Amino acid sequence: MRNNKFGIQDLSEEDRPREKFLEKGNQSLSNTELVAILIGSGNREQNAIQLAQEILHSANNSLNELARFTISDLMKFKGIGEAKAINIATALEIGRRRQTNTLNKKTKITCSKDVYQHISPMLLDLQHEEFWILCLNRSNQLIKSIQISSGGISGTTADPKIIFKKALDQTASSIILIHNHPSNNPTPSNSDEELTKKLSMAGNHLDIPVLDHIIFCNNSYYSFSDENKMK
Repeated sequence: MRNNKFGIQDLSEEDRPREKFLEKGNQSLSNTELVAILIGSGNREQNAIQLAQEILHSANNSLNELARFTISDLMKFKGIGEAKAINIATALEIGRRRQTNTLNKKTKITCSKDVYQHISPMLLDLQHEEFWILCLNRSNQLIKSIQISSGGISGTTADPKIIFKKALDQTASSIILIHNHPSNNPTPSNSDEELTKKLSMAGNHLDIPVLDHIIFCNNSYYSFSDENKMK
């Protein structure tokens, strides 16, 4: 029986992803074509482009959602073994780190949106909780972003002694607290509110005021300061 599968090699040379990349540059490629290059080949029923289309479709055609896929999630697609899954995950992680490395450390923080935009490359798409602080100088310019802890799906630790030691090490004039909710529900829990009050009081005693506590989600955030809950 004849195999009528349409392979990537049957495309015109200018439409093959690698050749198109070399001929027209990386900006000419769609997300599907970029993923197709990463996986290299398809399966018996699909060429690399068709398989890439299926993978992206399952992520609602969003690279941000695709970045949340685990290696196991990717290996559920026929033709995606461990090596190809790692290729995809690695490329997305490189993109995330590139964003992180290009952040301007002299950013001036003027509102909660500035905090959200600054911390997004570090917290976007995480499936576990992390706790960070931003150390600011007297002009509210960012001195340093510091990860305090990394935990599980439902929580992470935020030890006041560690937090304020880090702030003192940076000679910070003030700090902003940040942690993410992998559930993407920005509503603070009772423990979030209690922790904010505790750290705010400690900051006042040390003359390192806590200006805000941001709960980060992929498409939204909660600001204690915006809600007038910083006392």
